[in-house]
Amino acid sequence: MTKPSTQLLFTEYVAVVRRLRKECPWDREQTHQSIRHSLIEEAYEAVEAIDHNNASELKKELGDLMLHVVLHSIMAEETKAFAIDEVLADSMKKLIRRHPHVFGDAEVYSAKDVKLNWETIKMSEGRKSLMEGIPKHMPALLRAHRLQEKASKVGFDWERKEDVWKKVKEEIRELHAAEAAGPHESLEEEFGDLLFALVNYARFLRINPESALNRSIRKFTKRFQRIETALQREGRKLEHATLEEMDTIWNEGKRSEKRPQKRVRRRSA
Repeated sequence: MTKPSTQLLFTEYVAVVRRLRKECPWDREQTHQSIRHSLIEEAYEAVEAIDHNNASELKKELGDLMLHVVLHSIMAEETKAFAIDEVLADSMKKLIRRHPHVFGDAEVYSAKDVKLNWETIKMSEGRKSLMEGIPKHMPALLRAHRLQEKASKVGFDWERKEDVWKKVKEEIRELHAAEAAGPHESLEEEFGDLLFALVNYARFLRINPESALNRSIRKFTKRFQRIETALQREGRKLEHATLEEMDTIWNEGKRSEKRPQKRVRRRSA
């Protein structure tokens, strides 16, 4: 049996979504606004699959993302805003336009050159500020990281990692001073400045702060759930345990994470 081409599969896929839009009561009622949160949710689920190196789940989540791209495009067609063909054509044109070193005669010598060209081309497309193009609803740590990256591409950056760390310590002192002065709106501002400086330091360490924090959240969740499980085995409720008891379980869990796993030797036949 001949495997259908990607073009044919995509055409059939779009036809399926069109039919759902016409014949399914739920799909028919949806609008751009009603499913906007789901688009973000599916993107996060795809990222989670990537973080877990789960190819099977990633395949499913990319399919869910594709459904949203197609469904939003069909909704736009219904109002004559744009068609899915235009989405594909515009995206392809943009890719070609922003990669002149591949599709033109521009020369680049590193990934850094490519990024600088990318930003220069985007500015030539009508943007008034280098800071444009980063969604305001993006998670704050990730948004701060991207803004700092953009500024660094045109030379607005620290030269040495040590100076960035000095800035972090300066922001810590300013936060403590604001705290000592009593409750005031400047306390939140100083805390934000400290976070921003830490994001900058993470960038110099080549760490994505959003990924780093999510990793710590997963670790905290796992360790806290270990406390819950241990107490449940004893027939006790979490709220009846003392802090010392919870700390003991927490620290034992940390030690078990650091213990080297024993290797099982197989007997030769």
